[in-house]
Amino acid sequence: MKIYPAIDILHGKAVRLRQGRAEDATIYGLPLEMAARWANGGAEWVHVVDLEGAFDGVGRNHNLVAEIARAFPRLKIQLGGGIRTMATLETILDSGVRRAVLGTSAVRDLSFAGEAVKHYGERIAFGIDARDGIAQVSGWTEDSKITAIDLARRLEALGARLVIYTDIARDGVLQGPNIPALRQMIEGVRLSVIASGGVTTIDDVRSLAEFAGNEQRLDGVIIGKALYEGLIDLEEALAVAS
Repeated sequence: MKIYPAIDILHGKAVRLRQGRAEDATIYGLPLEMAARWANGGAEWVHVVDLEGAFDGVGRNHNLVAEIARAFPRLKIQLGGGIRTMATLETILDSGVRRAVLGTSAVRDLSFAGEAVKHYGERIAFGIDARDGIAQVSGWTEDSKITAIDLARRLEALGARLVIYTDIARDGVLQGPNIPALRQMIEGVRLSVIASGGVTTIDDVRSLAEFAGNEQRLDGVIIGKALYEGLIDLEEALAVAS
């Protein structure tokens, strides 16, 4: 199971939001500083979100992400937020980003989602962010009226291989992951899944690692606030996950 330390970028700073609310942000420093911290801690991947892109559909932090890619060439970057055209997708993948995450576009433009998978295959993942089982879009500000499971099945039919499943109610509040919802997602589709939201303690990581031992399609887990607040040590998490 992989560990994906999170770097959420808002106005050029690395932040954590509480349940996706931009008005409830904690600033932790500069994105490049956070990338150095996770790279030095042994991370293979980082999960980066351009929050401005997620909210309004226009990526504003791609230069910062490219800077991270140049500074830490061994660090694999997974980037989401505001990727809604093939031109944008091509630009970011050419900048050193290893994997692009499509979210809102996967709901609103299935033809784009299908074209992205056709051209880039495993370099495309899809973010499914759910509140009460319903997929949310536009930085979690709009209800898509589609269940998370139904959206995953639509994406699977297009050729998708990997989804990032976030329980919004657990994100940034340090209440533990929603393993029953994660199990429902994995059992409902044949996709690989990255879990996101709520991981708080090393015991949470251990529980997910045990779950991954039984459910081979659990690719990994994204950890944000618990790492920033020092509740989880990255090197210990990596050891448990492996």
